Amino acid sequence: MIDAASKAFFHFLAGNEGLKGLASRYGMASPTSFARRFIAGETVEEAIEAARRLEARGLSQTLDYLGESVATLEEADGATSAYGQILDRIVDSGVGRNVSLKLTQLGLDVSQEAAHTNLRRILESAKAHGFFVRIDMENSPYTDATLEIFEALWADGFTNLGVVLQSALFRTAQDLPRVVGNGARVRLVKGAYKEATEVAYQRKADVDAAYAMQMQYLLREGTFPALATHDVEIIDAVKAYVAGEGIAKDRFEFQMLYGVRRDLQAALAKDGYGVRVYIPFGRQWFPYFMRRLGERPANVAFVLRSLAKEQ
Repeated sequence: MIDAASKAFFHFLAGNEGLKGLASRYGMASPTSFARRFIAGETVEEAIEAARRLEARGLSQTLDYLGESVATLEEADGATSAYGQILDRIVDSGVGRNVSLKLTQLGLDVSQEAAHTNLRRILESAKAHGFFVRIDMENSPYTDATLEIFEALWADGFTNLGVVLQSALFRTAQDLPRVVGNGARVRLVKGAYKEATEVAYQRKADVDAAYAMQMQYLLREGTFPALATHDVEIIDAVKAYVAGEGIAKDRFEFQMLYGVRRDLQAALAKDGYGVRVYIPFGRQWFPYFMRRLGERPANVAFVLRSLAKEQ
Protein backbone atom coordinates (compact mmCIF):
# COMPACT_ATOMS: atom_id res chain seq x y z
CA MET A 1 0.00 0.00 0.00
CA ILE A 2 1.23 3.51 -0.81
CA ASP A 3 2.11 5.54 2.29
CA ALA A 4 0.22 8.66 3.38
CA ALA A 5 2.81 11.07 1.95
CA SER A 6 2.71 9.43 -1.47
CA LYS A 7 -1.07 9.36 -1.42
CA ALA A 8 -1.10 13.09 -0.65
CA PHE A 9 1.31 13.67 -3.55
CA PHE A 10 -1.06 11.99 -6.01
CA HIS A 11 -3.94 14.09 -4.70
CA PHE A 12 -1.83 17.19 -5.33
CA LEU A 13 -1.15 16.02 -8.88
CA ALA A 14 -4.88 15.47 -9.41
CA GLY A 15 -5.40 19.22 -9.17
CA ASN A 16 -2.52 20.18 -11.50
CA GLU A 17 -4.02 21.82 -14.58
CA GLY A 18 -0.89 21.30 -16.70
CA LEU A 19 -0.85 17.57 -16.07
CA LYS A 20 -4.59 17.43 -16.64
CA GLY A 21 -4.09 19.00 -20.07
CA LEU A 22 -1.36 16.55 -21.07
CA ALA A 23 -3.41 13.62 -19.83
CA SER A 24 -6.41 14.80 -21.83
CA ARG A 25 -4.27 14.73 -24.98
CA TYR A 26 -2.64 11.34 -24.49
CA GLY A 27 -4.51 9.38 -21.85
CA MET A 28 -7.37 8.33 -24.14
CA ALA A 29 -5.65 8.78 -27.49
CA SER A 30 -5.91 5.12 -28.52
CA PRO A 31 -7.65 1.91 -27.34
CA THR A 32 -4.40 0.93 -25.60
CA SER A 33 -3.66 4.29 -23.93
CA PHE A 34 -2.71 4.09 -20.26
CA ALA A 35 -5.86 5.59 -18.73
CA ARG A 36 -8.16 3.10 -20.45
CA ARG A 37 -7.18 0.44 -17.94
CA PHE A 38 -9.23 2.32 -15.33
CA ILE A 39 -11.54 4.54 -17.43
CA ALA A 40 -14.03 3.05 -19.92
CA GLY A 41 -13.78 6.05 -22.23
CA GLU A 42 -14.97 9.60 -22.64
CA THR A 43 -18.47 8.87 -24.02
CA VAL A 44 -21.52 7.08 -22.67
CA GLU A 45 -21.42 4.77 -25.70
CA GLU A 46 -17.98 3.53 -24.65
CA ALA A 47 -19.20 3.03 -21.09
CA ILE A 48 -22.22 1.06 -22.28
CA GLU A 49 -19.99 -1.21 -24.36
CA ALA A 50 -17.84 -1.83 -21.27
CA ALA A 51 -21.01 -2.60 -19.32
CA ARG A 52 -22.11 -5.12 -21.94
CA ARG A 53 -18.75 -6.89 -21.77
CA LEU A 54 -18.93 -7.14 -17.98
CA GLU A 55 -22.52 -8.36 -17.95
CA ALA A 56 -21.61 -11.03 -20.49
CA ARG A 57 -19.12 -12.32 -17.90
CA GLY A 58 -21.79 -12.53 -15.20
CA LEU A 59 -20.90 -9.27 -13.46
CA SER A 60 -23.14 -6.34 -12.57
CA GLN A 61 -22.11 -2.73 -13.12
CA THR A 62 -22.73 0.88 -12.19
CA LEU A 63 -21.93 3.73 -14.56
CA ASP A 64 -20.34 6.91 -13.25
CA TYR A 65 -20.15 10.05 -15.38
CA LEU A 66 -17.00 11.65 -14.03
CA GLY A 67 -16.92 15.24 -12.87
CA GLU A 68 -16.61 17.11 -9.59
CA SER A 69 -16.16 20.54 -8.02
CA VAL A 70 -18.00 22.54 -10.66
CA ALA A 71 -17.67 26.28 -10.01
CA THR A 72 -20.93 27.70 -11.38
CA LEU A 73 -24.63 26.92 -11.33
CA GLU A 74 -24.54 26.82 -15.12
CA GLU A 75 -21.98 24.01 -15.06
CA ALA A 76 -24.03 22.16 -12.47
CA ASP A 77 -27.15 22.49 -14.61
CA GLY A 78 -25.19 21.18 -17.60
CA ALA A 79 -24.02 18.13 -15.65
CA THR A 80 -27.58 17.47 -14.47
CA SER A 81 -28.92 17.64 -18.02
CA ALA A 82 -26.11 15.35 -19.18
CA TYR A 83 -27.13 12.77 -16.59
CA GLY A 84 -30.69 12.90 -17.91
CA GLN A 85 -29.41 12.11 -21.40
CA ILE A 86 -27.18 9.34 -20.01
CA LEU A 87 -30.16 7.69 -18.31
CA ASP A 88 -32.03 7.72 -21.62
CA ARG A 89 -29.09 6.09 -23.42
CA ILE A 90 -28.83 3.40 -20.75
CA VAL A 91 -32.55 2.63 -21.08
CA ASP A 92 -32.21 2.35 -24.86
CA SER A 93 -29.14 0.10 -24.54
CA GLY A 94 -30.72 -2.51 -22.28
CA VAL A 95 -27.80 -2.70 -19.83
CA GLY A 96 -28.36 -2.67 -16.07
CA ARG A 97 -29.88 0.56 -14.71
CA ASN A 98 -27.48 1.60 -11.98
CA VAL A 99 -25.54 4.90 -11.80
CA SER A 100 -23.28 6.75 -9.38
CA LEU A 101 -22.65 10.50 -9.06
CA LYS A 102 -20.95 13.19 -6.98
CA LEU A 103 -22.79 16.12 -5.46
CA THR A 104 -20.02 18.61 -6.21
CA GLN A 105 -20.68 17.79 -9.88
CA LEU A 106 -24.25 18.98 -9.27
CA GLY A 107 -23.21 22.27 -7.66
CA LEU A 108 -22.61 21.50 -3.97
CA ASP A 109 -19.61 23.87 -3.84
CA VAL A 110 -21.85 26.68 -5.08
CA SER A 111 -25.12 25.97 -3.28
CA GLN A 112 -26.40 23.04 -1.22
CA GLU A 113 -29.93 23.92 -2.33
CA ALA A 114 -28.89 23.72 -5.99
CA ALA A 115 -27.24 20.34 -5.51
CA HIS A 116 -30.40 19.08 -3.79
CA THR A 117 -32.61 20.37 -6.61
CA ASN A 118 -30.37 18.95 -9.33
CA LEU A 119 -30.20 15.54 -7.70
CA ARG A 120 -34.00 15.55 -7.40
CA ARG A 121 -34.26 16.19 -11.14
CA ILE A 122 -32.08 13.15 -11.83
CA LEU A 123 -33.94 10.99 -9.32
CA GLU A 124 -37.34 11.79 -10.79
CA SER A 125 -36.23 10.46 -14.17
CA ALA A 126 -34.31 7.58 -12.58
CA LYS A 127 -37.27 6.44 -10.50
CA ALA A 128 -39.60 6.51 -13.50
CA HIS A 129 -37.25 4.15 -15.37
CA GLY A 130 -36.28 1.81 -12.53
CA PHE A 131 -32.75 3.08 -11.87
CA PHE A 132 -30.83 2.81 -8.64
CA VAL A 133 -28.70 5.91 -7.95
CA ARG A 134 -25.73 5.97 -5.57
CA ILE A 135 -24.29 9.20 -4.16
CA ASP A 136 -20.51 8.87 -4.03
CA MET A 137 -19.04 10.24 -0.82
CA GLU A 138 -16.37 12.90 -1.31
CA ASN A 139 -13.84 14.08 1.25
CA SER A 140 -14.88 14.86 4.83
CA PRO A 141 -15.87 18.55 4.44
CA TYR A 142 -18.79 17.34 2.31
CA THR A 143 -20.04 14.53 4.55
CA ASP A 144 -22.64 16.50 6.50
CA ALA A 145 -24.16 18.13 3.43
CA THR A 146 -24.17 14.84 1.52
CA LEU A 147 -26.03 13.02 4.27
CA GLU A 148 -28.46 15.92 4.73
CA ILE A 149 -29.36 15.90 1.02
CA PHE A 150 -29.59 12.13 0.98
CA GLU A 151 -31.90 11.98 4.00
CA ALA A 152 -34.16 14.77 2.73
CA LEU A 153 -34.67 13.07 -0.63
CA TRP A 154 -35.13 9.66 0.99
CA ALA A 155 -37.84 11.16 3.21
CA ASP A 156 -39.51 12.49 0.04
CA GLY A 157 -39.88 8.95 -1.26
CA PHE A 158 -36.77 8.53 -3.39
CA THR A 159 -35.91 5.11 -2.01
CA ASN A 160 -34.06 4.25 -5.22
CA LEU A 161 -31.18 6.19 -3.65
CA GLY A 162 -28.13 4.94 -1.77
CA VAL A 163 -25.00 6.46 -0.31
CA VAL A 164 -21.33 5.69 0.35
CA LEU A 165 -19.61 5.72 3.75
CA GLN A 166 -15.85 5.67 4.35
CA SER A 167 -14.43 3.50 7.10
CA ALA A 168 -11.32 5.70 7.38
CA LEU A 169 -13.39 8.49 8.94
CA PHE A 170 -13.93 8.39 12.71
CA ARG A 171 -17.50 9.62 12.31
CA THR A 172 -18.61 6.63 10.23
CA ALA A 173 -19.20 4.60 13.40
CA GLN A 174 -22.09 7.02 14.11
CA ASP A 175 -23.15 7.66 10.51
CA LEU A 176 -23.59 3.99 9.69
CA PRO A 177 -26.51 3.27 12.08
CA ARG A 178 -28.05 6.60 11.07
CA VAL A 179 -28.22 5.56 7.41
CA VAL A 180 -29.00 1.90 8.01
CA GLY A 181 -31.87 2.93 10.28
CA ASN A 182 -33.58 4.48 7.26
CA GLY A 183 -33.43 1.17 5.42
CA ALA A 184 -31.10 2.67 2.81
CA ARG A 185 -28.42 0.78 0.90
CA VAL A 186 -24.83 1.59 1.91
CA ARG A 187 -21.67 1.15 -0.12
CA LEU A 188 -18.79 0.74 2.33
CA VAL A 189 -15.34 1.86 1.18
CA LYS A 190 -12.06 2.45 2.97
CA GLY A 191 -11.74 5.99 1.60
CA ALA A 192 -9.64 7.35 -1.27
CA TYR A 193 -9.09 10.88 0.05
CA LYS A 194 -6.19 12.22 2.08
CA GLU A 195 -7.76 13.25 5.40
CA ALA A 196 -6.45 15.06 8.47
CA THR A 197 -5.43 13.18 11.60
CA GLU A 198 -8.26 14.90 13.49
CA VAL A 199 -10.96 13.21 11.41
CA ALA A 200 -9.55 9.96 10.05
CA TYR A 201 -7.39 6.95 10.78
CA GLN A 202 -3.95 7.23 9.21
CA ARG A 203 -2.69 3.65 9.61
CA LYS A 204 -3.87 0.94 7.23
CA ALA A 205 -4.32 -1.47 10.11
CA ASP A 206 -6.72 0.92 11.84
CA VAL A 207 -8.72 1.52 8.66
CA ASP A 208 -8.91 -2.22 8.07
CA ALA A 209 -10.11 -2.85 11.62
CA ALA A 210 -12.83 -0.21 11.27
CA TYR A 211 -13.88 -1.64 7.91
CA ALA A 212 -14.15 -5.14 9.36
CA MET A 213 -16.42 -4.01 12.21
CA GLN A 214 -18.60 -1.92 9.91
CA MET A 215 -18.79 -4.73 7.36
CA GLN A 216 -20.12 -7.10 10.00
CA TYR A 217 -22.69 -4.54 11.15
CA LEU A 218 -23.90 -4.01 7.59
CA LEU A 219 -24.19 -7.72 6.91
CA ARG A 220 -26.25 -8.17 10.09
CA GLU A 221 -28.39 -5.03 9.96
CA GLY A 222 -28.10 -3.46 6.52
CA THR A 223 -30.21 -3.58 3.37
CA PHE A 224 -28.28 -5.29 0.56
CA PRO A 225 -24.90 -3.82 1.55
CA ALA A 226 -22.22 -3.17 -1.06
CA LEU A 227 -18.76 -4.08 0.21
CA ALA A 228 -16.30 -2.19 -1.96
CA THR A 229 -12.80 -3.59 -1.63
CA HIS A 230 -9.98 -5.28 -3.52
CA ASP A 231 -8.29 -6.37 -0.28
CA VAL A 232 -8.09 -10.16 -0.31
CA GLU A 233 -7.82 -10.40 3.48
CA ILE A 234 -11.03 -8.42 3.93
CA ILE A 235 -12.78 -10.43 1.23
CA ASP A 236 -11.77 -13.63 3.01
CA ALA A 237 -13.08 -12.15 6.27
CA VAL A 238 -16.42 -11.42 4.57
CA LYS A 239 -16.63 -14.98 3.28
CA ALA A 240 -15.87 -16.40 6.71
CA TYR A 241 -18.37 -14.11 8.44
CA VAL A 242 -21.30 -14.83 6.13
CA ALA A 243 -20.60 -18.56 6.28
CA GLY A 244 -20.49 -18.50 10.09
CA GLU A 245 -23.66 -16.39 10.37
CA GLY A 246 -25.58 -18.25 7.70
CA ILE A 247 -25.97 -15.12 5.54
CA ALA A 248 -26.94 -15.96 1.97
CA LYS A 249 -24.71 -14.79 -0.88
CA ASP A 250 -27.63 -12.94 -2.48
CA ARG A 251 -28.08 -10.61 0.53
CA PHE A 252 -25.06 -8.47 -0.34
CA GLU A 253 -22.57 -7.83 -3.11
CA PHE A 254 -18.90 -7.08 -3.54
CA GLN A 255 -18.04 -3.96 -5.53
CA MET A 256 -14.79 -3.31 -7.37
CA LEU A 257 -13.31 -0.75 -9.70
CA TYR A 258 -13.11 -1.09 -13.46
CA GLY A 259 -9.71 -2.45 -14.44
CA VAL A 260 -8.61 -3.40 -10.91
CA ARG A 261 -8.22 -7.06 -9.90
CA ARG A 262 -10.21 -8.45 -12.80
CA ASP A 263 -9.02 -11.90 -11.80
CA LEU A 264 -10.58 -11.48 -8.37
CA GLN A 265 -13.83 -10.18 -9.85
CA ALA A 266 -14.10 -13.30 -12.01
CA ALA A 267 -13.21 -15.68 -9.18
CA LEU A 268 -15.84 -14.22 -6.83
CA ALA A 269 -18.53 -14.37 -9.52
CA LYS A 270 -17.59 -17.98 -10.25
CA ASP A 271 -18.03 -18.78 -6.55
CA GLY A 272 -21.58 -17.40 -6.64
CA TYR A 273 -21.04 -13.99 -5.05
CA GLY A 274 -22.59 -10.89 -6.55
CA VAL A 275 -19.93 -8.58 -8.00
CA ARG A 276 -20.66 -5.09 -9.27
CA VAL A 277 -18.00 -3.17 -11.19
CA TYR A 278 -17.84 0.63 -10.99
CA ILE A 279 -17.40 1.94 -14.57
CA PRO A 280 -16.15 5.55 -14.79
CA PHE A 281 -16.32 7.51 -18.02
CA GLY A 282 -16.28 11.08 -19.31
CA ARG A 283 -13.86 13.83 -20.25
CA GLN A 284 -13.21 14.87 -16.63
CA TRP A 285 -11.42 11.63 -15.76
CA PHE A 286 -8.03 12.90 -14.59
CA PRO A 287 -8.73 13.53 -10.84
CA TYR A 288 -10.35 10.10 -10.51
CA PHE A 289 -7.43 8.49 -12.32
CA MET A 290 -4.86 10.09 -10.03
CA ARG A 291 -6.71 8.88 -6.92
CA ARG A 292 -6.57 5.34 -8.28
CA LEU A 293 -2.81 5.67 -8.71
CA GLY A 294 -2.56 6.90 -5.14
CA GLU A 295 -4.21 3.79 -3.75
CA ARG A 296 -2.02 0.92 -4.96
CA PRO A 297 1.63 0.65 -6.07
CA ALA A 298 0.56 -1.89 -8.70
CA ASN A 299 -1.50 0.79 -10.43
CA VAL A 300 1.54 3.07 -10.71
CA ALA A 301 3.67 0.25 -12.09
CA PHE A 302 1.03 -0.57 -14.70
CA VAL A 303 0.90 3.02 -15.95
CA LEU A 304 4.68 3.31 -16.12
CA ARG A 305 4.88 0.12 -18.18
CA SER A 306 2.14 1.41 -20.49
CA LEU A 307 3.86 4.75 -20.96
CA ALA A 308 7.13 3.02 -21.82
CA LYS A 309 5.38 1.00 -24.53
CA GLU A 310 3.85 4.13 -26.05
CA GLN A 311 7.17 5.96 -26.38
